[in-house]
Amino acid sequence: MSQDAWKRWGADDERGAINHIGPDEVRRATALVRTGEVLRLAQLLSSKTPVPGHRCGLQHFMGRDGGDYAAGSKRPSGFQFAEDTVVMPLHIGTHVDALCHAWYDDQMYNGFSGNDVRSVRGAEKLGVEKMPPIVTRGVLLDLVKLMGRMLAPGEVVGRADLQAAASAAGVTPARGDAVLLRTGWLESQKGVAHPSFDIEPGIDVEAARWLADAGVAIIGADNFAVEVMPFAAGTVFPVHQLLIRDFGIPLLEGLMLDPLVASDRHEFLFIASPLPIVGATGSPLAPVAVL
Repeated sequence: MSQDAWKRWGADDERGAINHIGPDEVRRATALVRTGEVLRLAQLLSSKTPVPGHRCGLQHFMGRDGGDYAAGSKRPSGFQFAEDTVVMPLHIGTHVDALCHAWYDDQMYNGFSGNDVRSVRGAEKLGVEKMPPIVTRGVLLDLVKLMGRMLAPGEVVGRADLQAAASAAGVTPARGDAVLLRTGWLESQKGVAHPSFDIEPGIDVEAARWLADAGVAIIGADNFAVEVMPFAAGTVFPVHQLLIRDFGIPLLEGLMLDPLVASDRHEFLFIASPLPIVGATGSPLAPVAVL
């Protein structure tokens, strides 16, 4: 077990590795903007967005719409409007895992108690509202391009694979970076009505530790869990445990990397901000790459 990040930013710290992003990292990232093109890296959200069986899907309800006026609703001074409500799990589509999302031995990141997460009040510590907006250098490590193929279900991405992908792209993960991993999993699920969330390519613990040791701020991927599934024998979400709990690194899952891949850029300005829902264990978000 590694607790190298604990207390690094004080006993009360709830931001974790996002603390690696300071003014210097933001200025370095903004200097990467060349064309000003903005790419959305998020999946579209609807009732059709796939979710694991233990989560409900997105439900979208119209509170006021054109049908109300067709049925005779008043139009003061001709004014008409529509509004709606969405009910959905916070871990759906492109989303971020907060630091209260995963832990072990009853201790979360920085030594906070797992009992701080309760059904009535949510997470009293490490909730997603403690995660600030992220503006930093984004680095794309394209495993599909490296391998010359989509990665196979359950294929392990190891430390050497990440190092080779970084070398091929001419980039080196560094302090404060947002590292985005392309495995091809989401691309391979296009048109699949009921994708499996039990088997996917992803990184192993040693690959995760290599990124953590580099001081990256956040790690994302185009798959469901960032890490390989099924897990190594005798383990359960070992990469989540290492990165979220031990190093305080949030995970960004379900990235739609197609437009970034098409741009052939491996280094860019990355911007993302979760919904500041108090006590939440995660949040959908719409990250962007600015080229």
